[in-house]
Amino acid sequence: MSQQGTTKQQVDDEFVVDTEDCEERERAYRERGTARPITVVGNPVLHKECQDVTEFGDELAALIDDMFASQRAAEGVGLAANQIGVDLKVFVYDCLDDEGVRHVGVVCNPVLEELPADRRVLDDSNEGCLSVPTAYCELARPDYAVVRGQDAEGNPITVRGTGYFARCLQHETDHLYGYLYIDRLSKRDRKDVLRQMAEGTARYETVPND
Repeated sequence: MSQQGTTKQQVDDEFVVDTEDCEERERAYRERGTARPITVVGNPVLHKECQDVTEFGDELAALIDDMFASQRAAEGVGLAANQIGVDLKVFVYDCLDDEGVRHVGVVCNPVLEELPADRRVLDDSNEGCLSVPTAYCELARPDYAVVRGQDAEGNPITVRGTGYFARCLQHETDHLYGYLYIDRLSKRDRKDVLRQMAEGTARYETVPND
């Protein structure tokens, strides 16, 4: 998703601690990794459900490092593996919530919880995507999100977010199931977003759709 560690294993209703030592944890990931170019809308890997992560070892750890490096190079707040061409259900994030609190973390095999009707308060802020560079559009999403999944070692975790961070969690989970935010727009708004993208120039390296 484009801009506008210390963990705890899930126990009952506990949520992952992703607000501590953010600068140090993000830097450690990023400095071990290598930035990769970003895939853009039209690339087949973005338009299908990714494979589940089943191996939690050195290869996954190296991928996560590269994802943090790629996210920082592109100045994003969230990045899914298929956005650097990898067909696996994992995303990383480095995102502020609406209170200005920074969240940094990794989620493998995420599942977004369905909110009960009385918890669904929609926020229609602008949304952008590193895979749809230079384009933005308003999109209504719930202002609270809970994602269940696994950390980089395979331990179960639950992440919750409010405001902009909630949008990030929903946006990145969508990616891993083959959906971009523009797939949730009206035909008219989608056409406008693609026009914005065609007229703009990405500020980071992208993978051309040959």
